Amino acid sequence: MSFAGDGGRHPGWPARLGPLRVPAGLVALRPPKLFDASAWSRARLRDRAYLEDWEPTATEGWRERNAPLAWPPQWSSLKSLARRGQALPFVITVDGELAGQITVGNIVRGSLRSAWVGYWVAADRARGGVATAALALVVDHCFGAGGLHRLEATVRPENRASLRVLAKAGFREEGLFLRYLDVAGQWRDHLCFAMTAEETSPEGLVRRLVAQGYARTA
Repeated sequence: MSFAGDGGRHPGWPARLGPLRVPAGLVALRPPKLFDASAWSRARLRDRAYLEDWEPTATEGWRERNAPLAWPPQWSSLKSLARRGQALPFVITVDGELAGQITVGNIVRGSLRSAWVGYWVAADRARGGVATAALALVVDHCFGAGGLHRLEATVRPENRASLRVLAKAGFREEGLFLRYLDVAGQWRDHLCFAMTAEETSPEGLVRRLVAQGYARTA
């Protein structure tokens, strides 16, 4: 079902998670690779209208920051953060093809053991259970091999698709962050959702999804 690497200096990394079968296909997670540039850029450029309204504002234009040449520095940064134990970045694949990303970031150890989780899925793979499966795989990994206790996710109230994913996974709403993040050129309110390890016990999210009929193990 999953493979996790070095559990010492950077617990839970590297790792391959899944697969899980959902209506859209066979979902698995793996570390990002340098050769993902073309597939990543192709999906991002194609899905601009679908993705841009939900992502932080950047100084570069959409085409420039999602061109194939924009991937190597992003890949290098994610790899560096993972090696320092500050992030757990994954590429989402469906039937072996890149279909999005899911990243656990701002990992804090010690007595907090907390992080945030964020994700995007290609438009042609949306509404097929991909994001829900990817989130379940990541949550179980974080609360297991990753050694974390709490995960947080923030989402704009208008993003109904992401709200459904978090609700299906069992995240609970904690509050509203006013003018939290600069998205699409304006300071946007975000709802904060969270989950702790106790809330997935004893079966974990993947087994819960399978029991509810949302996914099947492969």
